[in-house]
Amino acid sequence: MKITSATISISNLRLRTFIGFNDEEREKQQDIVINAEIQHCLDPQVVEADQVDAALNYKTITKQIIKLVEDGRFLLLEKLTHEVLAICAEDASVMKATVRIDKPHALRFADSVSVTLSYDAAVDAAGEKEHEHTLRSISQAS
Repeated sequence: MKITSATISISNLRLRTFIGFNDEEREKQQDIVINAEIQHCLDPQVVEADQVDAALNYKTITKQIIKLVEDGRFLLLEKLTHEVLAICAEDASVMKATVRIDKPHALRFADSVSVTLSYDAAVDAAGEKEHEHTLRSISQAS
């Protein structure tokens, strides 16, 4: 059996950061919950020879996320989610990544508010110029 890809899932990483643009949010850290899925090309040596050096290191990725979140200040959940997604998609072997960040207690009658962003290397490679054109059109219309 030939395995060509793997998905790493980081579930319910609970951290605290400064997130929001209201005065209270900028003065007091809030809880966030991060979920990430990273699909990557898998070197056959990882599974066949149990070779650690060929594996995508989820511990390193998680440490980078923790540092970003704990050291950072963010106005928008979208910005934080984008920064975490960039860490998840950094390795050249990553084909797709999805990050969801929940901000519990952000709304009075809801368990949480969340933002989910996705990265697809194939779309990124093929659609970068198309995306730039679309963004330029949107900003010109504003």
